[in-house]
Amino acid sequence: MTNRLVQRLAPYLAPVVAVAALVTGCSATTPRDDSAAQNYPTRQVEIIVPFAAGGGVDLVARAVSEYVSKEWGQPVVVVNKTGGGGAVGAEYALKQAKPDGYTVLADNVSSTTMLESGMRNPPVKLADRTFIARTVSDPIGYAVAADAPFRTMQELSAWVKQHPEQLTWTSVGPAGTSAFAVADWLNAIGADFAKTRMIATTGAADSVPKVAGGHAVLAAHTVAELYSMAQAGKIRILGIAAEQRSPYLPDVPTLAEQGVTGVTVRWWTGMTVPAGTPQAIVEKWNDTIAKLTQDPAFLATLKTLHMEVGYLNTHDFQLFLDQETQALTKLATERGIRK
Repeated sequence: MTNRLVQRLAPYLAPVVAVAALVTGCSATTPRDDSAAQNYPTRQVEIIVPFAAGGGVDLVARAVSEYVSKEWGQPVVVVNKTGGGGAVGAEYALKQAKPDGYTVLADNVSSTTMLESGMRNPPVKLADRTFIARTVSDPIGYAVAADAPFRTMQELSAWVKQHPEQLTWTSVGPAGTSAFAVADWLNAIGADFAKTRMIATTGAADSVPKVAGGHAVLAAHTVAELYSMAQAGKIRILGIAAEQRSPYLPDVPTLAEQGVTGVTVRWWTGMTVPAGTPQAIVEKWNDTIAKLTQDPAFLATLKTLHMEVGYLNTHDFQLFLDQETQALTKLATERGIRK
C-alpha cells in the first residue's frame, strides 16, 4: 500500500484499528483473570464464623479449615465474629470483604433462610451471597426433662393441643432455629403456637439445662446439641424430625414414626462467599468440599461431634435453599414469626 493511499484511507482505518485494539485487550485480560482464579489461593484464607467458638458451626468450620489447609498448601484460618444472631459476621464477610475468595463465610440455616424468612428487611440477604456447598446437616430433636410425664411425641402433642398456654419452650429468639422447629411441629399437629410461651436463652448450652431443671417444658435442638445431656440421663428426647433415625440415637423414633408428619425444619451449615466471587473459585471450593465429605478423618471428626454429612453441591444447594426459604417464609408469616 503506497503512502498516498494510506493517507487517503487513514480516517476510515482509525476506528477499525481502535476496535481491534479493544478486542485484543479484552482477550488478553480475560485469560489472566481466569488464570488468577485457577491459581487461587496464593495467600491466607479466612473462614468467618458468625457465632461463638465451640458451637456447631464453629466446630465444623475448624474441621473444614484443617482439611483445606492441607489440601491447598495455604493457611486457612477460622475467625469468630459474633453478634446479631449471626448477622454481624455475615455482614462483614459478605458486604465488607472483597469478593476474591479470601474471605469465606461459614453459614447456617439461622443466618440465611431463617433470617430471610423471619425478617421483612434482614441486614444480610440471600442475594448478597454465592452459595458454595452444604457440608453438614443435623436433624432437630424434641426433648423434655427426664422426669417429665411425657414418654412419646404423641403424648406431648395430645397434651399441647389441649393446653397450649402451658407449653414453654426455649430459644435464642423468636426467629431462632428452635422457634421455627417448635412452630413447624405445632403447625403439623394443629396446636395454637400463639398461645405458647418462649423462654429466652443464649443457646443450647443454656437452653437444655433449663429444660432439664424444669424451667421450661421443651427444648428443640439438634441431635448434636442434645446428645450429651440425653446420655447423662438429664433429658428425654421424644423424637427427631428426620426421614430416618439418627445413628447416634437409634432408640429414638422419628416424628413420622409417631404419626407426626410434615415437620421439615433442620439445622445445617455450609460455605458461602460474597456475590460476584469468580466462578472458578466457587468451583474449587465446591470440588474440595466434595472430597472433604468423603475423607475418613473428617468423617471421624463428625462422629465425635455426633453430626452427619449433608453435602450438597452448588447447584443442589441453591435449589434446596429456594425451597427452604419458601417453606419457612410461609410458616413464619402464618405463625406470626415474621417481623
